[in-house]
Amino acid sequence: MSRLYEVMFIVRPDVAEEDVDKLIAGFTTNVTNGGGVVKNVEKMGRRKLAYLVRKFNDGNYILMTIEAGGPVVLELERRLRVSEPIIKFITVRIDEEEKRLAKVKALRGTRRKVSAEAPAAAAPAPAPAAHSPAPEAPEAAVQASV
Repeated sequence: MSRLYEVMFIVRPDVAEEDVDKLIAGFTTNVTNGGGVVKNVEKMGRRKLAYLVRKFNDGNYILMTIEAGGPVVLELERRLRVSEPIIKFITVRIDEEEKRLAKVKALRGTRRKVSAEAPAAAAPAPAPAAHSPAPEAPEAAVQASV
């Protein structure tokens, strides 16, 4: 059963761009050889890390969107774990979230907009409330408290 995953990994900042491309190509072939499909690879560039990771303050972020089964993802994670240039990675399953969003979108499509059906009739403006004169008792209360 194929599911949709996002795999984000951070490559050490001292790795050359050609080596990063080779690394991505290796992970892509790993996924395709296992029967999965790489939907998208996005290089997000060099960014500062929130905290020190393996003595690095920044790293190159790469986001891969893949459609694969569980064993393929496990093998990819194993390779990410043992690759020296990778300092951090995370894998998130996103197909359930997409199903939920599609369901909400379909539900919104079936609802009618009340404002679109009929223009609102000009409602009479509410009558302003009559102002009652302020009672003169507050002065007495002030003098009593003093």
